[in-house]
Amino acid sequence: MIHERETIEVELLLQAIHQLTGYDFRDYSRPSIMRRIHHRMKMNQMDSVSILQNEVFTNEEMLHQLLQDFSINVTEMFRNPLFFKYMREEILPLFKDLSEIRIWHAGCSTGEEAFSMAILLKEAGLLEKSKIYATDMNEEILKIAKEGKIPLSKMKNYTKNYQLSGGKQSFSQYYTTDEEYAYLQEELVKSISFMQHNLVTDQSFNEFHMILCRNVLIYFNIRLQNKVQKIFFDSLSTGGILGLGHRETIQFTDVCKFYETKSIKHQIYKKKEIRYDE
Repeated sequence: MIHERETIEVELLLQAIHQLTGYDFRDYSRPSIMRRIHHRMKMNQMDSVSILQNEVFTNEEMLHQLLQDFSINVTEMFRNPLFFKYMREEILPLFKDLSEIRIWHAGCSTGEEAFSMAILLKEAGLLEKSKIYATDMNEEILKIAKEGKIPLSKMKNYTKNYQLSGGKQSFSQYYTTDEEYAYLQEELVKSISFMQHNLVTDQSFNEFHMILCRNVLIYFNIRLQNKVQKIFFDSLSTGGILGLGHRETIQFTDVCKFYETKSIKHQIYKKKEIRYDE
């Protein structure tokens, strides 16, 4: 009975957030949402979701904190290095004859993966003709991404990731430092357009040769995953590449038959030419 009551309270809370802000978390994975709700309740010593909901209605700061809790901001440069190694060796060469390369990083958080792609493109001699669009629903996170600065404490791990991804240069050439931060090369930062975009409520905004959305869809339920995959499919050019996180897949989605698998290990797919007799 207690569990059923909390389930109803969560539905009402998410409905309230949607009506108050326009942000729609109703189709997010329930275990993920519940972890974040319980974290906020614990931080503020609340005994029930209803108390949290009342605070959301009456306290703008509480609403802001909960929205930040719901925003997924786990990222790093060259995350899962072998994914980027495959990109470096097998995917980017497919684009060498294009006059312009358009890439969308969806759910970019603070931009580390988009910066990683910019480095891959630079080392492949493709950066000058590439346009990288990096989007996230969280405006505060995007402000951090646009600065192109990373805590210096993270750079040792990022250097290791870069080397494991097949990088042969000195990684330190891509940034300068002070006592606290690494500041990425201006060329890399300027190659990326950071924009707000909500995968739940917004639609396609361009045609792309590659879309990367890694470790985002795991937080969505099946219905929302289907919706987002349709947006990606509509946004990809024929022959375009879709890259997902290692725990994600296009299998069981409505559009899966329109892709061929480039790498099941790395969850990389290529959009097939559409035949209208299929």
